[in-house]
Amino acid sequence: MPETEFRGVWIATVVNIDWPKHPEDDIAKKKKDFLEILDFYQDLNFNAAIVQIRTAGDAFYPTELAPWSKYLTGKEGKPYQGDENPLEWMIEETHKRGMQFHAWLNPYRATFDLDTLSLAPSHDYYQHPDWMVRYGKKYYYNPGQPEVRKQFTAIVGELVDQYDLDAIHFDDYFYPYKIKDETFADDLAYTKHALPNQKLDDWRRSNVDSLVKQVHHAIKTSKPWVQFGISPFGVWKNKSTDPKGSDTRAGQTTYEDLYADPLLWMNKGWLDYIAPQAYWSMDYPAAGHRVITKWWSETLPESNIYMGNGTYKIKNNKDKAWKKNKEIPNQILNARQDNNINGNIFFSAKSLIGKHPKVNRMLRKVYATPAKNPAPFRQSARVLGPLEFKKIKNSKKRISYCLSYRDSIPSFALLYAVKENQGAKENKTLLEKNYLSPNEGEHCFDQMLPKGYQKFKLGVSIRDAYGNESPIQILNPTP
Repeated sequence: MPETEFRGVWIATVVNIDWPKHPEDDIAKKKKDFLEILDFYQDLNFNAAIVQIRTAGDAFYPTELAPWSKYLTGKEGKPYQGDENPLEWMIEETHKRGMQFHAWLNPYRATFDLDTLSLAPSHDYYQHPDWMVRYGKKYYYNPGQPEVRKQFTAIVGELVDQYDLDAIHFDDYFYPYKIKDETFADDLAYTKHALPNQKLDDWRRSNVDSLVKQVHHAIKTSKPWVQFGISPFGVWKNKSTDPKGSDTRAGQTTYEDLYADPLLWMNKGWLDYIAPQAYWSMDYPAAGHRVITKWWSETLPESNIYMGNGTYKIKNNKDKAWKKNKEIPNQILNARQDNNINGNIFFSAKSLIGKHPKVNRMLRKVYATPAKNPAPFRQSARVLGPLEFKKIKNSKKRISYCLSYRDSIPSFALLYAVKENQGAKENKTLLEKNYLSPNEGEHCFDQMLPKGYQKFKLGVSIRDAYGNESPIQILNPTP
């Protein structure tokens, strides 16, 4: 069982895919449903929730930069009726469960349909109509407008400044997926902003590159421990168009059709992790999950890579492989066999809740014990301050303790079951992760001990947001 492994789940809010179940639900129902998602995945020992807080020019939190989302309040621009900030509440509840909170934003989708009358007057469609491009049945922010990049960087900066986030996360929607016989009308911006002799495709990619670079700079300037991750479409290029591409036959590709170059972003150090969306079965002929995983591993060997897994396809796809209960467990085990793959993210949250009991039983075995989140690939070394225990009480089935520890950046207190040293190797099992908010000095925890670990010695270490971990200190309980 890996001691460190990313285990994430995407919680999609656009058109209420995962949460809220209905935007007209009362606050108590919305909270209950969100906590049910967290509790379900905590029970499976997941350690990260990637929550969509901006779907299409809107927001799931109070801001002057976008109207309230209709998927949260029922009508765009209508204020949230709860007493607290919903984003602060979601972050706090996620951290209570020992999980990271990654704020998922969609940069370029401005609307989800053409019903502009339902948009709030504060929406950018009305405030900045020159930023908009109609394409298919949606409006998009024009990536070629420098003002668009400036605005979105400000949105990210506000989030990082004001909230206790663990990461900012983008999905695969950069330039839109191509639609036959449709033209993305950015010719005026191209004429105005492209470099001399710069081809349209290269200019479009440079626009997305610039956004990624600017967002990375904004995050690291404010809080350098906050990570930045992107989950691109799983196929960079097919080998048929580039020998460096994967042995796949994808109809569209990240580089050529979405004008996104995640290889460049990782190699430039603009990302802390990448999560390719490989939502196909292991040996799907056109784009097998196994083939794609190996390609990313070999192409970006010095990166944090988390594979995206399509749990929404279980028993719900014409590919017969998805009828097998072992498909997703096998994909996880496949990732574990590759030293360059650091974990998995499931799309989406509702896919396993209340269904597929056999798959869930297998996942409980695959994720039998908790795991630490991977450190940012470019780790900043720090020496962690002293840890002092207070009020320790250990019964047969539970442990209660308080610790005194203060740091300027977020950390986790890790509770271990520790066996006697076997030679030079310390045998330990992670039992629990507890979030330590920055600049708070006193932290108290009370938790059940899993069966099989109740007679072990118990120890605690501190692990900061950079992945630095202090030595384990053994708890000496009072009777």
